[in-house]
Amino acid sequence: MSKITLTRFALLSVLFFGNSSENYAAQPRQNASDASTGTLQKMIIENGSVTLNVDLNGLNGSNALVTRPATLQFAAATNSFFSILVFNDQLRGAESGSIALVPQGRPVSLLPSLLAASLKQLVVEKLPADSAFDMAVRDAKTGFTFFKIEGHQYDYDARGQLLNVQDGRLLMSKEFAAALGRPADVNSAVGKISISARMQPIEVTQLIDGEPKSMIMPALLPRPFPGTTPGPDVIVGDLPNVQQFGSAGTQVGVAVATTSCNAGTIDLDWFALPQTDHPVIPQNLYRMSGGADNTERFEQIGQSWLKHAFTALTQNACGFGCNGVGGSHLGSGCSDPYSASLNGGQTGIGSRAFVNPFTGAYPSTANNHGSHSHDGVSHRVRIEVDDLNQNLNQGATYFAEAQYVTPHEYTWCQDHPGQCNMYNNVSYRQFGVSGTTSFSFSPLGSTVRTRPAFMAWTGATMNQIEPDPGNDGLWFMAYKVTNPSPGLWHYEYALYNENLDRAIQSFSVPFGVANISNIGFHAPPQEPGWPNDGTFNNQGYSSVPWTVTQGTLSITWNSETFAQNQNANAIRWGTLYNFRFDADQPPEKANATVGYFKTGSPMTVAIEAPAGSGSPTPTPTATATVTPTPTPTATATATATPTATASTTPTATPRPTPTPRFNPPPRPRPTPLPRP
Repeated sequence: MSKITLTRFALLSVLFFGNSSENYAAQPRQNASDASTGTLQKMIIENGSVTLNVDLNGLNGSNALVTRPATLQFAAATNSFFSILVFNDQLRGAESGSIALVPQGRPVSLLPSLLAASLKQLVVEKLPADSAFDMAVRDAKTGFTFFKIEGHQYDYDARGQLLNVQDGRLLMSKEFAAALGRPADVNSAVGKISISARMQPIEVTQLIDGEPKSMIMPALLPRPFPGTTPGPDVIVGDLPNVQQFGSAGTQVGVAVATTSCNAGTIDLDWFALPQTDHPVIPQNLYRMSGGADNTERFEQIGQSWLKHAFTALTQNACGFGCNGVGGSHLGSGCSDPYSASLNGGQTGIGSRAFVNPFTGAYPSTANNHGSHSHDGVSHRVRIEVDDLNQNLNQGATYFAEAQYVTPHEYTWCQDHPGQCNMYNNVSYRQFGVSGTTSFSFSPLGSTVRTRPAFMAWTGATMNQIEPDPGNDGLWFMAYKVTNPSPGLWHYEYALYNENLDRAIQSFSVPFGVANISNIGFHAPPQEPGWPNDGTFNNQGYSSVPWTVTQGTLSITWNSETFAQNQNANAIRWGTLYNFRFDADQPPEKANATVGYFKTGSPMTVAIEAPAGSGSPTPTPTATATVTPTPTPTATATATATPTATASTTPTATPRPTPTPRFNPPPRPRPTPLPRP
């Protein structure tokens, strides 16, 4: 007898009685005439995620009146045999089976030792229909039951073949309560569970009037991941627009819209605050101006705090091919758009001071707006009006930039050396600017992905430096020498810190026998101090211009040291500072000296300096190595119109000293390949 005949009565039972349980979301009604004719699919999990939000106080028997939440993140093992029945794209029921759970993210401390010991072998089990509960969480090896699950609801999206199980209550089992020595806690609620999974069919049956007519069994071949980079890899796929949202005094507040894309083969963690495993998004604005062709200098004129990401969508803006996973993960190949108004929403923007830009680590309190109020500029991209005023900046070129910093890439890199994707998270786009006191922005050209904005500096030479490979991030030296008139050379240097946590404190250039003049320095405006802003004593970062010391053979700029002022105006991550002078000698190859703010010895980096310079004084004592990546002319997307030199950004009011950043020590790992 054929399998089709054997399963006929079971199939009919499913068709008419399969989803009568209150656990199933309402499905569209079918006409009686076609209720037993159509396609029945038996499906299992292809991939997905499972989240257990537990109360540590409840698990540990605390008498505290408030909960102490913790989140346990798991991936659903590929091809887990947790099967559902779908008839004509409607969920009809779930069959007995289980989902193997693969731990993700950081370990959670303070779990009962018995549960902690079983984390790598847990399963979510769908129990038989005659059981007292629909599902349970068990140890797959021992069969020990930790939690029974009740109150959940199944929901199925046929278009994406996505199954969601939400709002399941975790009740402590009799076995677990007894093992903890608290038998009275049996059936106590200690958390919630949610499941999000992409399903794939393993049996497809065609029925006519309830009669199975044909059956196929699709091969269980895993679908290729839409992303192409091994591991999780969030990039800025697009910067659709820039918008002004307010003003205060001499400044305006701007925000940049961003679209993130996961170019990786692994779904990227996207767990919203108070969880600490989601991307944070700084935004910056730059201006290229000066000289005969308005390309002499490239300056950062604004920076924002950090948008904290939440709830990933499942779009396909980058064209990688989204795998359909969203919510608490940005699926492989998927994209998630954030509008300028969302990125400029002040209560969703947290201080940069909390974040280690290399590891992506930050505390759960990294977005605290208690005890302060906002004006039109607070926390947004803070820009001086004069730096945008088109009467003062005719012919200047503007670039918006955004970055996604996430802890998931770093933790993945620690466990998978060679799959380290923390170096390509910055993209930029050119924008036109109009206005004199209030401003509008229009995109020019396409977003340049995985490149910082300073790479659009026409004619500049660039070096990439990695002072502590595998333990800290990157910074870049860019420079350009022009000859504005006979016998006079202008030397322009830009130091850009992409994701270097230690920051930069000093910069020295040799000038030998040259006579130098028109010495200059430029830095973007800083946020003032705010309560709960992560800086030392909540005083904000200083805006004091760097001190200039001109010796007999070299010139040095420096901020205060970390020992002098933890909030000193160092070159922190996501910022670009400029140093400049004129000289009466032509350029030659030389070495500049760069000193670090938090840790690390000074080191040299290749530049051009006035002829006869040699090396700067003092000679550095660095042991770190420089990884030069000279880049010829950067590719600006439009040619600027020659005009007068734009004015520099006025210096903001000095600020004192930030609480040391939440900065767990990273483990040494092999260095990933430098950016192409």
